[in-house]
Amino acid sequence: MTAAQTLASQAKAQPFEGVMAPVVTPFRADLSVDVERYIAHNKWLLSQNCDALAVFGTNSEANSMSVAERNDLLDRLIEAGIPGSKMMPGTGGCALPDAVAATKHAVARGCGGVLMLPPFYYKGVSDDGLFAFFSEVVQRVGSTALKLYLYHIPPVAVVGISLKLIERLIKAYPETVVGIKDSSGDAANLKSILDAFPGFGTFAGSEAGLLACLRGGGVGCITATGNIAPAQIRRVFETWRTAEADGIQEKVTAFRNTMQKYPMIPALKAVIGHFRKDASWGQVRPPLVTMNEEMKAKLVADIGAHGFTMTGL
Repeated sequence: MTAAQTLASQAKAQPFEGVMAPVVTPFRADLSVDVERYIAHNKWLLSQNCDALAVFGTNSEANSMSVAERNDLLDRLIEAGIPGSKMMPGTGGCALPDAVAATKHAVARGCGGVLMLPPFYYKGVSDDGLFAFFSEVVQRVGSTALKLYLYHIPPVAVVGISLKLIERLIKAYPETVVGIKDSSGDAANLKSILDAFPGFGTFAGSEAGLLACLRGGGVGCITATGNIAPAQIRRVFETWRTAEADGIQEKVTAFRNTMQKYPMIPALKAVIGHFRKDASWGQVRPPLVTMNEEMKAKLVADIGAHGFTMTGL
């Protein structure tokens, strides 16, 4: 049975669909996580029709945080009333024990799924090696509740996830490996995944590819700018079966293109700080650098040209 046949024969509701944000993490001046601001931002995202929260993603600066910090933050979100079912924590890592520990914790807290980077430090590794890594995580977690989404982001990780590897993982763990976030930035690669694996929970890594993803059989997008414009982006998801969607997609793509002119993580934090009137939001952890005032003013002017504002603050 091919991977496509396996998916078709086991078609079921996906744990997640729609627009998700890789939630940015606010830090204090001493570089500790500002938990109160973090909880407030997560709650704001849900209030603005963000379908779910991809906490500890790339734009969360997750690889600048320890497993203990991430696990504690997950606990704090759940204690604040955010259901685990609304969260897809990033649990990948270069060290197998770290990936296992983070994934076990997410499963224990009832998270709807996890988003897992490949072990990205060693370059040029084979599909056999990557399969062994993901397989060890699945087996060591040892839970039927685990729903694993692969995270393909070669522009950052360099180590990618091939179609052959996806197929092999689906065949080995059809109830566990249920989707992928494709942040390749390559429309042809996204189409190849959609064509090869119908029924797989495929997310575009940017809203720029959202309409094409949905029309190709995907389930949504997990996007950086979901941190500031979730309701606007979700209009594409709400209308994708209609002619209206093309015009909406053009607008959100134009806004994304503006944001991409700037270093994304500092830019997202600068925008949030501007609309919340809270400059402390600009803090990032090294090696990232906080956006300077001149660049911040230019960013605010550029997004203002789109008529953009953050509502419901």
